[in-house]
Amino acid sequence: MLKYQSQAVAKPYFIAAIGLFVAQILFGLIMGLQYVMGDFLFPEIPFNIARMVHTNLLIVWLLFGFMGASYFLVPEESERELHSPKLALALFWIFLVAGALTIVGYLAVPYATLAEITGNDLLPTMGREFLEQPTITKIGIVIVVLGFIYNIGMTILSGRKTVVSVVLLTGLVGLAVFFLFAFYNPTNLVLDKYFWWWVVHLWVEGVWELILGAILAFVLIKVTGVDREIIEKWLYVIIAMTLITGVIGTGHHYYFIGTPEYWLWVGSVFSALEPIPFFMMTLFAFSMVNRRRKDHPNQAAVLWALGTAVTAFLGAGVWGFMHTLAPVNYYTHGTQLTAAHGHLAFYGAYVLIVLTIISYAMPLLRNQGEAAPAKAQNLEKLSFWLMTISMVVITLLLTGAGIMQIMTQRMAEEPMSFMAVQDSLATFYWLRVIAGLVFLVGLFTYIASFFAKDKAAPMATK
Repeated sequence: MLKYQSQAVAKPYFIAAIGLFVAQILFGLIMGLQYVMGDFLFPEIPFNIARMVHTNLLIVWLLFGFMGASYFLVPEESERELHSPKLALALFWIFLVAGALTIVGYLAVPYATLAEITGNDLLPTMGREFLEQPTITKIGIVIVVLGFIYNIGMTILSGRKTVVSVVLLTGLVGLAVFFLFAFYNPTNLVLDKYFWWWVVHLWVEGVWELILGAILAFVLIKVTGVDREIIEKWLYVIIAMTLITGVIGTGHHYYFIGTPEYWLWVGSVFSALEPIPFFMMTLFAFSMVNRRRKDHPNQAAVLWALGTAVTAFLGAGVWGFMHTLAPVNYYTHGTQLTAAHGHLAFYGAYVLIVLTIISYAMPLLRNQGEAAPAKAQNLEKLSFWLMTISMVVITLLLTGAGIMQIMTQRMAEEPMSFMAVQDSLATFYWLRVIAGLVFLVGLFTYIASFFAKDKAAPMATK
């Protein structure tokens, strides 16, 4: 049973997140096929539109997941009901409708026309990667996020304050503040790129990591029974390292955009330290599970939590470090190696943490007790391995493609043309499509787990 009735508002957020996740993967598969079948679904869904929808859906469904996680854990941490459940549900529908209309806009009308009809000429914000949303949508996001932070903030301020809830609130406020740079679109390209990273980098390699740490700490407290004080000390150290390395590590994006030369050193040194908090997070998760005082019945949630720590370290830490030093990045920037890092890092750090909190919370939200039935948990565990292994395979394939691209296009004495290189990578791209289909099967297995029930025990006969 739920401890606080208002936690129930998290359920529609989680359901929407999973639905949008499916849509994101479908558009990813469309893009994967367009790499090897250039006219696939053309002109109905051109590659640039599919890419835009794929990345925008990623951001939106993760935000739904973060919001659902906050609405679920903050009442428990604060030991009081949510400040306004009605506001939470109203913001849910506003965000869902605005997001859906934006995606329909991408697919239904040319992007230039969308910019014209949504008033982009009054406040130009469109046209930049990941920030393609119409200006009116960006304003709507700000309104929704401000209402959300008000709701969460008032709940925390009027109840018990814990390290988990304060770290979470800090991350959410940072998310809102740094998104405001999406409205700053200078005509100078160097300035544009300089501040563009204040949204993109300082989200995913800064404040989002605070949200990740808070959610992971909350789940580990619940499933291990380890003293809160021990987990909170770990959390303090991890977020301190995250902020030190992540904020200054923004410099690894400034190497070649026209900024001063000192960014080569600043970016290289601090971004080389960025794997440390992820490694600490892995040690933290396994240490807490090993020191557990109870065997929680929801073992699927424990698997998702451990998977988050390990895969985030591999994707954001190891694959990030591979090409972050300036002398290496000189050759690797913008290749398939970048895509390899991006896929595994997002999956490990943010996709898995949202699925972790959904796995822990959904049985309670559905009145199933602390854990889903054994059959449902087995399906969840299968889905974890299907999605994780296929994502690792996708990462390895893109890494191989990236290395070939670097050797033949950027380091060869007689470099091949871009399209000739892409042709030579077709095998990698076909195998990536197959791995993507396996990932989709894993995602559908995950969804199927919500409908799985154990067989009823046979009735005893006299």
